Parts: sequence; structure tokens; C-alpha cells
Amino acid sequence: MESRDRVVDVIEHRKPDRMPVYGWVRANLEPQIAAAFGSVEAFEDHYAFDLAHLFGGPVPYGEASLAALRAALESATDPGSADCRAADCGAITPRALLDLELGDPDDMAAYAEIVAGIAHHKTERGRFVYVQTPGIFECLNEPFGIEAHLTYLALYPDDLHEVYARQAAWNRTFANHCIDLGVDMVHVSDDWGAQWGPLFSPRMWQRLIYPYHKVTCDAVLKRGTYLSLHTDGNVMALLPGIVKLGYQVLHPFQESAGMDADLYRARYAQDFVLMGGLDIQTTLGFGKLDLLAAEIRRLVTTFRDGGLILCTSHYVQDHCTIDELVFAYDLVTELIRA
Repeated sequence: MESRDRVVDVIEHRKPDRMPVYGWVRANLEPQIAAAFGSVEAFEDHYAFDLAHLFGGPVPYGEASLAALRAALESATDPGSADCRAADCGAITPRALLDLELGDPDDMAAYAEIVAGIAHHKTERGRFVYVQTPGIFECLNEPFGIEAHLTYLALYPDDLHEVYARQAAWNRTFANHCIDLGVDMVHVSDDWGAQWGPLFSPRMWQRLIYPYHKVTCDAVLKRGTYLSLHTDGNVMALLPGIVKLGYQVLHPFQESAGMDADLYRARYAQDFVLMGGLDIQTTLGFGKLDLLAAEIRRLVTTFRDGGLILCTSHYVQDHCTIDELVFAYDLVTELIRA
């Protein structure tokens, strides 16, 4: 069975021939992996990864344009006036952001990295490929800053509706181009959770975030392409809305933040499957090999018949040694093929 078919079996709630495996290993460990295996690509081949997480494409707001807008806002305000507090001078508000033109999602030259990734992973190796695309909240933390953005949800909801509607249309175009290029799944990244619960109330999420996710979700599902969501932290309170949006894969389902695995299996297992399991906050990268081995065995046993794409919960951090990473994936490989 090809890797792509194995992943599709899990997403379609069928029992795969074995558990699909992946890991977010490049961002912080590329030098260590290259020293041990020759390259990250060689590591992926060695462990027969079934998926590939692709990045690339145009960006909604370039760093230079955001810096220019901040400078213009700062210079336009008298630092000594009552209208300018030190923390606010140069801050980008939703209304100010609407004056900044978005990057061009139709610039096909910007998709070259995605095209190359599809060729390497899907065409040459038969892997299931998914592409990182913007959500609504997380991507706008770059122009606003997360603390200001949370404040703006209460202060400027009407302006944010305009900002979010524009972003949603951009996201839909981006996703459609990626589908045209041949990705198997659109992976929307939008962090909504703290370690204790959502960053905002479910009511506010439903009013301000949900409608603009629906724009991209509806477009992707209409194309017959798979749809996944990355959101960190504890988002149990948002799961009914996530199901309603049509997400078929949720990453990472962070049990270490209080996500309830028993409730998932009882109520949501038929709605979406999980990607994750190897928690980089508590399990992988801490030198506790007995704990790590026990957790890997638990995951493989619990989801042997499907329901999980075994992956790291986020990027493996640089305090994880190459020896521990190899230990983890050697054990995974042994168990899923047993």
C-alpha cells in the first residue's frame, strides 16, 4: 500500500494496513539530523514517513510593508498628545490594516516551493502531502501582536469583520491554487487555545472567527480535498464548531493541556481523526526514555485500528537530542510493523 492510501484510509475512518507516521522535525533539528543521516530528506526516507507538510506560497502581508505602515502610524501621531500612549504609537489597528494592500495570492511564481514539494514527496515517493495555509486569528497576530489582537476583538469587532472577510477571501484563493497544484489536504493553522481553554469565549469565536473559517472550509470541501486544522492548547469548548466547519483532521489534540481523549472517542471520533500524539511539551525531548516509550506504546495500542496519524504535537524542540529522536522513531517503526 502506498503511503498516500494509508493516510486516506485513516481520514476515511477505515482500518489502515499500519499506522501512518510523520513528524515536524526540520525546524529546529535540521543540523543534527543532517549530521546523523545526511539530510532531513534522508531521515524521512529512512523512517518511511507517510506524509509531508509543505510550506511556501505568497504571504498576505510582507514584513517590509508592515514595517512601513508602523513607521507611518508612529510619525503621524504626536508622542506628546493625549491620543498617543507610549504603548500605542505605531500600533496597527484593524482600520489601519485595511489601508494596506494584501499580497497577491495569484502570483504563481511564489508557489514554486510547494510545486517542488509535491514533486519530491507525492510524485516520487507516494506520500500524502498537505500544505500550510493561514487561518484568521493567528496570521493576523503578525500585524497586530497577539495581546493587541485579543483587545481588538472587544474594541473593534466591526472593523475586524472587514479585516477577517478580506483575509478569508485571500485564504480561499490561496487554498484553491494549492488544490490545483495537487495537494491532498489543506491544513489551516490557527492557534485558538491556551493551556487551560480557548483564548476567547466560544460565543466570540462563533461570532468573529467561525464565519471566516467557513469561507475556506466550504471551498476546500467543495473541491473534494481533505481539510485539517492545527490549533494548540485546549479547545474542547470549540469542538462542536470545528465539527460543523467540516474539519476532518485535528492536530494536535493536546492532552497535556487538558484535552479529554475519552470524550473525543465517545463523542467526536466519527467526525474527525487526530494527527499528533507525540507531545513535545511533556514527552519528547526530555531524556525520559521510559516515559517516552510508554507513551508511544499507549498510542500505537489505542489507535492500532485507525483514528490517528502518529505525529509530533508541534515542532520538535532543539533540546531533543538526535539519540532520543532516533530512539522514538525506531520504536514507532518497530511497533507499527509488529
